[in-house]
Amino acid sequence: MTSMNDYKQASPLSETVRYEERQGVALIVIDNPPVNGLGDTVRRGIAQGIVRAQANAAVKAVVLRGQGKVFCGGADIRQFNTAAATASPMLRQVNLSIERCTKPVVACIHGVALGGGLELALACHYRVADSSARMGLPEVNLGLVPGGGGTQRLPRLIGVADAARLITSGKHVGAKEALQLGLVDAIFEDDLEQACMAFALSMADSHPVLPVLADIQVPPPEGELPDFDRLHIGINPKARNAIAQRAAILCVKSAMDLPFEQGLDKERELFEELVAGEPSKSLRHMFFAEKEAAKFVGKDCDVAEGHICRVGILGAGTMGGGIAMAFANAGIPVVLCEREQAALDRGMALIERNYQISVSRGGLTAEAVKERMQHIQRTLDLSAFAEVDLVIEAVFEDMAVKRDVFVQLDRICRKGAILATNTSRLNINEIAAVTRRPNDVIGLHFFSPANVMKLLEVVRGELTADAVIARCMQMAVAIGKIPVLVGVCEGFVGNRMLTGYWREAGFLLEEGATVQQIDAAMQAFGFAMGPLAMADLAGLDINWATRKRLASTRASHLRYSRVADSICEQGRFGQKTGAGYYRYEAGNRTPISDPFVEALITDCAREAGIERRRVSDEEIVERCVLALVNEGARIVDEGIAQRASDVDVVYVNGYGFPAWRGGPMFYAQSLGWTQVLAKIRDLHTRHGEHWIVAPWIEKQALNDILAQP
Repeated sequence: MTSMNDYKQASPLSETVRYEERQGVALIVIDNPPVNGLGDTVRRGIAQGIVRAQANAAVKAVVLRGQGKVFCGGADIRQFNTAAATASPMLRQVNLSIERCTKPVVACIHGVALGGGLELALACHYRVADSSARMGLPEVNLGLVPGGGGTQRLPRLIGVADAARLITSGKHVGAKEALQLGLVDAIFEDDLEQACMAFALSMADSHPVLPVLADIQVPPPEGELPDFDRLHIGINPKARNAIAQRAAILCVKSAMDLPFEQGLDKERELFEELVAGEPSKSLRHMFFAEKEAAKFVGKDCDVAEGHICRVGILGAGTMGGGIAMAFANAGIPVVLCEREQAALDRGMALIERNYQISVSRGGLTAEAVKERMQHIQRTLDLSAFAEVDLVIEAVFEDMAVKRDVFVQLDRICRKGAILATNTSRLNINEIAAVTRRPNDVIGLHFFSPANVMKLLEVVRGELTADAVIARCMQMAVAIGKIPVLVGVCEGFVGNRMLTGYWREAGFLLEEGATVQQIDAAMQAFGFAMGPLAMADLAGLDINWATRKRLASTRASHLRYSRVADSICEQGRFGQKTGAGYYRYEAGNRTPISDPFVEALITDCAREAGIERRRVSDEEIVERCVLALVNEGARIVDEGIAQRASDVDVVYVNGYGFPAWRGGPMFYAQSLGWTQVLAKIRDLHTRHGEHWIVAPWIEKQALNDILAQP
């Protein structure tokens, strides 16, 4: 029977940490929802709890656990670059107090232990995990290195090679792998807290000398030492977090080369350098922007009919097949429909080929591919869509074709089913108008290849119900996409902004830049591809058709470059025809410069009365990027995007804008809105009406001025 002395009521140590004693075990509980982040009040509470447990002779062991769904999700990222981030005690001090406690301290890990949360657990003498727990040091994904001793303790616990792999990749490991690595000491299935308390007491009784990672010597046993030079060379220089990955390697190497405290100093030095830099600030901005973009709060969302459990896809081409794979990969059954058997067979063959590529690269097993293929039902009969929860058309980009399709879908699909179009530009309201249920019609603009690209523009029609939007946003997250809710306009967010981007590239060509120079300048800025190589990849005919469709809406006083149209008039549509801005050899996607195009550009400039000149790389970058910024600002002003950060999410995840610059709007903010305003006004003076400044930018500049002390 438990006596009153075996249990003491929980008492707060700080606003986010409480303390209680049970049967000789001190329980220090982090209660800082939603992820028990290591903010200043948490750090202070844990440190006080260790002092209190150490001072009580009745306490034999300490268990550190998290309240709610997780142990600890890491540092409070929002506190970075603020006074709270450096408030005493720092995590380094907290971890030192845990390590030097003379009573066993056991980390009781459930849910996740990530970043600073895992560093906290590493400072404990032992780690016990729930079988479903996941652990990792993902700081490199935010452009950082672990700053609480992770790069120094982890190599001492699991070896330098495995530590370097985990830290530079930022990947999580499950409890089973963690046990194999030696990262945790035990796994328990049921009643983790009670099991952890029993484990802690057994350690107190049987292990008088506590394992302290700070006291372990590195390097590891012979044969385990990684080739640090090879690790450096192996980092993709175009990776969004390449700078942080290189710094992480230096930190791990310092665990071998330096005494423990000096290694901590080196880790902290690199952390502070990175946290103050623009790349990490940009990546942290993207981290929060992507989370915010996925949120939607509307009216009557509680009436949503639940999860989307079965999906119909009309069209088995490249896009339709990719969408089918995206759902099959998430375990959601798909009905894939085509008009003709040959087209359906081609589509399925492409899906199979894509999966086999993943198998050859080690990303999937043959069994996994078989399971995913079984999720895809094939049909030539539209009536197979009668019971699906969502149908997505991925047919030819023509309004008449799409309207005809939606008339049929409206007749076949059950009441409450969502009817979605994958259009990249067309007016959702016009499509919805041919149905008897416009409230159930929505745009789901996937990006090619749809099974790989993360971005999904969720296009809200004028009459689309909030419950439909909510279900589609939830579905997007379930299949691993990053959804961004956008409104109806020509090109939505991403493609609308491309118009100005390509416009400036065309003008710059006429004014004296070369195709190669423009692409090289934008790649040096950080884009995955230059605008002209990207146009060749996408297909020049697609945007040519759009320009012709919209020709009657163009303002007569605005000048347009003739370069892109002239290239298309030669039958050069990019990679698909072996020639566009560049030429391409058969079976090879490598762009090759083409004198024919240079001559054509010269002719266009002469016809437009333009005297060509030397154009600098700096001018190329400024005009192309500010064209994105100015149009992005108009989109925010018009309410097409809910927030400026949504524009950044679209451009980083769908159009190759460098994540380490934070997207076009965050990049402009980092330059300063007053400077951006001045630059665009200057471009307006020099280059005309295309550069009328967006009112939203003027507002931001005014706010910056008013905010100055």
